[in-house]
Amino acid sequence: MLMRLRLFSFRAAVALLLALGLPLAATVAAQPATGGPVNFQIDGWTDNWFAAYNGEKLIVEDSVPITTVMSFNSESARFTAEYPLHLNFIIKDYLENKTGLEYIGTRRQQMGDGGFIMQVTDLSTGKVVAVSDEKFACKVIMRAPLDKSCEREARPVAGVAPCTFMELAEPAGWKRPDFDDSSWKDTTVWGSREVSPKDGYYRIKWDRQAKFIWGPDILADNTVLCRVTVNKPAN
Repeated sequence: MLMRLRLFSFRAAVALLLALGLPLAATVAAQPATGGPVNFQIDGWTDNWFAAYNGEKLIVEDSVPITTVMSFNSESARFTAEYPLHLNFIIKDYLENKTGLEYIGTRRQQMGDGGFIMQVTDLSTGKVVAVSDEKFACKVIMRAPLDKSCEREARPVAGVAPCTFMELAEPAGWKRPDFDDSSWKDTTVWGSREVSPKDGYYRIKWDRQAKFIWGPDILADNTVLCRVTVNKPAN
């Protein structure tokens, strides 16, 4: 009965507006806004590679392969989705093999460092609605070498001390919204001094709240999975 009364009232209002010669737009504007698809833009930069998903749907993947040495590329992409967003990231540092080293056999042989930063903008409002920060849930699934003296080995061999490594498979269903990430405690915020951003980083105007994140060891952590849920802003 209440629904019928509301429908009758709405029709009566329309009839009155028509009788008075007023536009129907006034009636439409008075109706409450509903949720629905929203256009977003995501900006991301990492040392060296990342892929971003909303749930299990790929949004953007770094266009420069992870096998490329010295890649500091940024990516920007637009996508359409509904709130809440369930953003998932795979971020990787470059390494020649599972020793975790780069420039193996040269004077530059070393452990490479990582770093990741991103932001998401709601294009309907122009406001940044998500940034990388300590609220992300992250888990390191590849760490190498476990003994940093591997860096000084003349002939480093992956899996042979001191060049041992830890590698885990991606957890089943980790991109799903209902995945339990309460044990993911590896999220670490790093400063620009430690990350030393360069190249593509400067093509993006970053929100002041966006922070560099990685695992707890910026040198040894090589593959990190991260998750965050983005709810619709109150205002």
